[in-house]
Amino acid sequence: MSRTDTSPSAPSSPSAPSSPSAPSSPAAPSSPAGTPAAGTAALPLGLPVFALEAYFAQWEFVARYHLTASDAQSMTLAQLCDLTVDPDAARAGLLDTHLGYLPTIGSQALRQAIAGMYEHVAPPDVLAFAGAEEAMFWALLTLLEPGDHAVVTVPNYQSMEALPAAAGAQVSGVSLWTGSGAELRWTLDVDRVEAALRPNTRVVAVNFPNNPTGFVPDAATWAALLELCDRRGIRLFSDEVYRGVEADPAATLPAAADLSERAVSVGVVSKSLCLPGLRVGWVACRDRAVLSRLERCKHYTSICNAAPSEYLATLAIGARRRIFERVRGIVAENVGLVNTFFAELPRPVLLDPARRRLRRLCPVRRPGRRGPVLLRPGPRARRVAAAGIGLRLDPGRGARR
Repeated sequence: MSRTDTSPSAPSSPSAPSSPSAPSSPAAPSSPAGTPAAGTAALPLGLPVFALEAYFAQWEFVARYHLTASDAQSMTLAQLCDLTVDPDAARAGLLDTHLGYLPTIGSQALRQAIAGMYEHVAPPDVLAFAGAEEAMFWALLTLLEPGDHAVVTVPNYQSMEALPAAAGAQVSGVSLWTGSGAELRWTLDVDRVEAALRPNTRVVAVNFPNNPTGFVPDAATWAALLELCDRRGIRLFSDEVYRGVEADPAATLPAAADLSERAVSVGVVSKSLCLPGLRVGWVACRDRAVLSRLERCKHYTSICNAAPSEYLATLAIGARRRIFERVRGIVAENVGLVNTFFAELPRPVLLDPARRRLRRLCPVRRPGRRGPVLLRPGPRARRVAAAGIGLRLDPGRGARR
């Protein structure tokens, strides 16, 4: 991105594995039906190819095993209804759902349920979107203008740095990887964020719990970042799609929208609530002028969400504590499986010693077993091995919003 100062380079468009050891079945298409080849035409707004999503478009639905967890293991309609207080009423309500248009802002029931997840957010402070990606798209394009400056934490989801640049802003990255030698660690250094600010900085964009590291700052550091932004008149954009399923529930941070009237919190049912197929996300912000502008923008894209999706999302939010417990149980069990899997692979991952990041994935096969395994590439990844294992490690597929 030409307007980005310090954010990492996006990975090159992935190509199909060429290792002779790759299994012949199932075959991965070089360009899936309906998916244009990356780079065949320029994208609007000067947006770069979304490298990660282009990668998943090629591999996600042909790999037998997905080790790319970013959303919690999903469930069926029946399983969701069974997690509610009254499963029979939940099923009946779905069948009685009217399939007409909904308000652009979202149904009253959904916004009431979402507001209940916050301390100081009321239903009028919530605007529903078709997933968190639509929310992020319009929020970052409307909060920034040409000549503005944004600070984003790194690593991140590509939208967080590409969209500010598309809005005409300059973008500076602040790494969450700090220290040296034995002191290297993930941390949010508020002093580094402050040092990156400029007189024209309008937005600081963060994502906690962080994707892909899972890092969560402590409450005091989080409060200090909010105080810094409010003191400098800067809008904090907070991607909170993983909030609620931290390994330690005590580590869950207050939502940014609860701590500041100016902050923008983004949520979704895809991640911690395990329901990416519903495509229901939202913005919570107590600055009603921001929500009004976002509503007018949404008229040009999804207009409104699907009524069944909003009904089911409302059920899920009401049953969120049971769903969070389910997710933590799955994660606790699968941590051991993941560690065993990687311990058995010969040289599966190389780390760049200077940057301490995933450098590439090596092709690996285990004799006598077949079946492609999808791994998420790092910044320099060009191919993913077909590793034969008999293991499924849900939750998740791609790093979608």
